[in-house]
Amino acid sequence: MSDVMLRLENIDKFYGAIDVGVHAVKNVSMDVAKGDIIALLGSSGCGKTSTLRMIAGFEATSRGKIHLAGREVQNLRPVLRNVAMAFEGYSLYPTVTVRENIAFALKSTNLSAQKVAEKVKEISDMLEISDILDRSPMSISGGQQQRASLARALIREADLYLLDEPMGQLEPQLRTLLRGRIKHFIKERGQTAILVTHDQTEANALGDKIAVMENGEMQQYASPSQIKERPANLFTGTFVGEPPMNVFPATATLADDNIRLQLEGSLELNYPKSRFADEVCSKLIETKHVIIGVRPYAVKRGTNGAKATVIANQWLGDQSHIAASFANGTIVLVEHDRAAVSEGEDIVIEIDPSDLHIFDPHSGDALSHGRDLV
Repeated sequence: MSDVMLRLENIDKFYGAIDVGVHAVKNVSMDVAKGDIIALLGSSGCGKTSTLRMIAGFEATSRGKIHLAGREVQNLRPVLRNVAMAFEGYSLYPTVTVRENIAFALKSTNLSAQKVAEKVKEISDMLEISDILDRSPMSISGGQQQRASLARALIREADLYLLDEPMGQLEPQLRTLLRGRIKHFIKERGQTAILVTHDQTEANALGDKIAVMENGEMQQYASPSQIKERPANLFTGTFVGEPPMNVFPATATLADDNIRLQLEGSLELNYPKSRFADEVCSKLIETKHVIIGVRPYAVKRGTNGAKATVIANQWLGDQSHIAASFANGTIVLVEHDRAAVSEGEDIVIEIDPSDLHIFDPHSGDALSHGRDLV
């Protein structure tokens, strides 16, 4: 456990009586290595903020243990955990200036006034709030308050930094700029941080690992590339990715050394059995009814595949998003050049088996990914 800064062991959170009240966080376990940035990613109400608040000590755990920097802390008061937290709701002292709010976090240290001023200047410059340091928190915008709250958290010396939607109030251009700066700041100092966000772009940009949560449960905990290329289940596969993964029910059969995936609308995809590992073939034939998934950038237009009819073609300035009716549903393609196709035009869809994700339709668990193929 020497390289683990934070360990969650089977954490449960009930609002109300245990096993009777609302089960907001369900048996969550997670190890966070020293120096890592972890993104807790999920939709509103999925349990990510409750998890963060239990780590900070603002919410009691209903069951389970929390180890931080080698100490068991789930029963310690927040002030004893040595955790710095930036709240989504800012929480600045209204009677003192922004400068004094940020510097307040250093009052318990032995730093000289000059050193404190240097640290405040450094983090204020990084977060683009140097021009508001002498103003009252009540006189600045929500985005400026959010950055001041973030500065007050990051300036501290703490074992763990907890960031709850730290840039939710910022305009997109500033968010993009600050993502890189914040990650560099944290990494350069070897800090360990957990970021709560519903923004997958932010999670991918900042996180060394992403913990995908839904309905209080940890769906997958892995690197951004692993989650994209090897989603653990159908929820993760469709939740992470923009545009979302295309998914279709299919029936798998083996005929004449070909794997045939029968789709709705009398469409089918045929692949030589040799393109699949033996284990994948066995899973397909055994399960028979599956869900196939393919990411939009992996869908190609070609001459040898299944028919689709274009229903929309949008040029977004750097790529085309083509939506087409396919297998009684809609399939989305992403092309990096302007696509010369019109609404109502028939196209042929080609999907390489190396780009297929296959899921169990009942459990949602992944059965195989393109990377598993021969």
